Amino acid sequence: MSRHREWDLKCKVYVGNLGNNTARGDLEASFSKYGALKNVWVARNPPGFAFVEYEDPRDAEDAVRAMDGSRICGSRVRVEMSSGRARERNGPRGGGGGGDRGGDRSRGGPRGGADFRGRIFSFDLLPHYPIPPAIVFG
Repeated sequence: MSRHREWDLKCKVYVGNLGNNTARGDLEASFSKYGALKNVWVARNPPGFAFVEYEDPRDAEDAVRAMDGSRICGSRVRVEMSSGRARERNGPRGGGGGGDRGGDRSRGGPRGGADFRGRIFSFDLLPHYPIPPAIVFG
């Protein structure tokens, strides 16, 4: 069996937020409904995520649409096409820091981000001083 890093990205599905006791067979039973599986790999250290590889990329896309937000072994899972990039241990899915904290200004997003607990905040919510009536912004 090949390592999950060598799998075809068009057929590779990331499954996150898995419970610690989720077994390979649980994933095979849930994901085989959408097409022929080529490989299934479940992380054990640290636990909580897995990769599923399909024979056909269309089956992978169908599984992502159908399974994202569903429950496997009691946990609501995140299912998406794999990006092929390694994540930091305490990155976006690990609960903790990391990532861009300044908001997405390039796409017109609000200025703000996430504090160290992952909660969203905005600079727009900070106390504002009143604008004198003689100053008008247009």
